Amino acid sequence: MIRFATKTLNLSTVRLIHAGWLVVGAALALTFIGIETIGTTRPVTAIGQLRLACLGVAAGIIVAFIPAKRLRQASWWLLGFGLLLLVFLLIPGVPDFIVRPRHGARRWINLWLVDVQPSELVKIAFVLALASHLRYKKHYRKFSGLILALCVVVPSSVLILIEPDLGTAMLFLPAMLAMLIAAGAKYKHLCTIAILGIMASSLMYPMLQEHQKNRIDALIAQLQGDDRYVQSFGYQGARAMTLIGAGQVWGVGEEDAKKLLAANHLPEEHNDMIFAVIVLRWGLRGAIVIWSLYAILGLGGILAAIGCRDPFPRLVAIGLTAMLLSQMMINTAMTLGLAPITGLTLPFISAGGSSLVVAWLMAGILFGIAMRRDPLMTREGFTFKDGEYE
Repeated sequence: MIRFATKTLNLSTVRLIHAGWLVVGAALALTFIGIETIGTTRPVTAIGQLRLACLGVAAGIIVAFIPAKRLRQASWWLLGFGLLLLVFLLIPGVPDFIVRPRHGARRWINLWLVDVQPSELVKIAFVLALASHLRYKKHYRKFSGLILALCVVVPSSVLILIEPDLGTAMLFLPAMLAMLIAAGAKYKHLCTIAILGIMASSLMYPMLQEHQKNRIDALIAQLQGDDRYVQSFGYQGARAMTLIGAGQVWGVGEEDAKKLLAANHLPEEHNDMIFAVIVLRWGLRGAIVIWSLYAILGLGGILAAIGCRDPFPRLVAIGLTAMLLSQMMINTAMTLGLAPITGLTLPFISAGGSSLVVAWLMAGILFGIAMRRDPLMTREGFTFKDGEYE
């Protein structure tokens, strides 16, 4: 047996061959592709990204050995702490050297050596807390039990939206719906929640910042063939689309990519728009490789969920997988001109400390879930009797 912290890990409860290796393998490949792509225009940033990747992998290894029971016990405390940090970001008068604004957004807390983005940590805490709640039948088969689930998603989304961070706020609803489906919620309740989510989105539109509304207007104009915003609100999206078109099927290679990027002045090419650089360098085949790696990661997460006896780790695996894949889809959609630009990173690939480390924490949790033959902590999940959930 191996003693880790205050808990003993019995090797007889560990699987050596499991779906977690799919998650880790895909995450490593995506991370190295990201470092190589960042190095196209920012070699110094790429070196920093490599260091952050090592930190993220180390954090993922540590969290993989934390038992699911401990994660469940800490889930609500973690969510409460994360929400307090989000509130702290919005307190007027906090000095800029503590809450560091960037591009008009207050998303980062300066911890001397590194800036931490609390919304990234809240993503994990949200999934853990919601999974803890949904492990009981009365919480997912009755609409009254789903009210608390909505009470978990709404404060998280609203506080992050106020920062403002529209992209991250958009991730919570699809993750919640995926977890509700996996838990066994009734379809009529799912439809009601989906409708409420759409209505809430329209009601939140007035809360958006002016530049966010302008980006939505620019996207609508672009889809209609109107180029009046190309040199203003739609500039970033237009530059990304130009570079993606230049990549064609096989890409232009590193040297030509550097010249085209210098000529086109794509903002945030190492961060939010990194998918455009990937397609520029490696073409459509590069995009297919990226999407395939995310598909492998998603498959690993789903298989990890299927292998669980207890509903809590199963729901955590589904929630984290849905969160990562939703983030990938929104990021690539905005780069391809199919969604408004929101400032959302591409998991494991984009430059950014909090984003990369949290993505690896998610991968570590998924690996730990897949690795264990967990004992049943509460009850057998997802069982049927006479056509009804037990």
